[in-house]
Amino acid sequence: MKLRDVKLSKRELKDLVSTYMIETYERFDFIAETAKDMYLYDENGEGYLDFYGGIAVNSAGNCNEKVVEAVKEQVEDIMHTFNYPYTIPQAVLAKLICDTIGMDKIFYQNTGTESNEAMIKMARKYGVEKYGPNRFNIVTARNGFHGRTYGSMSATGQPDNGCQIGFKPMISGFSYADFNDLQSFKDACTENTIAIMIEPLQGEGGVHPATQEFMRGIRAFCDEKGMLLLLDEVQTGWCRTGKIMAYMDYEIKPDIVSMAKAMGGGMPIGAICATKEVAKAFNLGAHGSTYGGNAVCCAASYAQINELLDRDLAGNAEKMGKYFAGKLKELPHVVEVRGKGLLIGVEFDQNIAAQVKHDCLDKKLLITSIGGTIIRMIPPLILDEKDCDKAFDIIREVVEKITA
Repeated sequence: MKLRDVKLSKRELKDLVSTYMIETYERFDFIAETAKDMYLYDENGEGYLDFYGGIAVNSAGNCNEKVVEAVKEQVEDIMHTFNYPYTIPQAVLAKLICDTIGMDKIFYQNTGTESNEAMIKMARKYGVEKYGPNRFNIVTARNGFHGRTYGSMSATGQPDNGCQIGFKPMISGFSYADFNDLQSFKDACTENTIAIMIEPLQGEGGVHPATQEFMRGIRAFCDEKGMLLLLDEVQTGWCRTGKIMAYMDYEIKPDIVSMAKAMGGGMPIGAICATKEVAKAFNLGAHGSTYGGNAVCCAASYAQINELLDRDLAGNAEKMGKYFAGKLKELPHVVEVRGKGLLIGVEFDQNIAAQVKHDCLDKKLLITSIGGTIIRMIPPLILDEKDCDKAFDIIREVVEKITA
């Protein structure tokens, strides 16, 4: 029997999941059966306006036609091979990415956290080989988020209230400083610090963009001390913030940058890009990945990135982000609307974020929440004013009802 021919009721599906799967996710009570552009459709054909975007993945729209076509065509040629033969999808995607974002070299991974692991490894190996065995420490930002594998989890500056709980001890060699506080980072660095690793916009940490002064100051400080600047653009990269990469808004360049999510348009792919000098740390056999640079994923990424660029979805993200953020400021009980482009957070003066998320779900709008007071929107970058207006009307109705 073909998988597509399997028919299950919601109850049967939930029973299978409960019986066989290790559940670490909060489940929404619908089956995502199909998706297109700005909508997910459930088992009854009901459409959900998608302001999740697959958590910043489906930036060119759900099931973008050109991405789907690229996947189908590549599957017919070759699905996977080990990384000893050359493949065309890897090579042409490498050129597209490096030329577009102004970096020299790329190494493919499968996910965002793996990309951050690779970035950490490259920085440490570079530091030890260039300066000696003690030059491997990395300073990251408090309330940042870099992933859930041990290196990226150790880099995540949430030791008391985040993903590290229950998994200690962490990997040594990381220390934390206050985001958007240049002096705090200077104080946290020592003679053994090789790199500063930050997000240009803290998404999981509450949707806090870096200031111009902070980012440019960090870049200058790294140059002064012979340290590397590592930027985690897993969530902000590829047009999300109104620029192709968020660092472009600050007119700086990282030594290494990680990416994933929107890079693949729904297929699992990540990468790091580095300068030629730093990339030398990854010599023959230094790092590897069985699936990294998978032909199908690279074909999907090539189509996705061309869609983002050809349709100027960075420009649309900037335009629609300003429009949507302006409307969201009209909501009752708003403390602040934060973000860049179409990565937007709304902080309320009451502990209502989770209820807002669930009540919006009942009205067929998908958003997410952070902590007790912040809702976050990361929709596909193809949205228009009508989509923004519809989402705003639902959120306003929900907030007014909750706070009445």
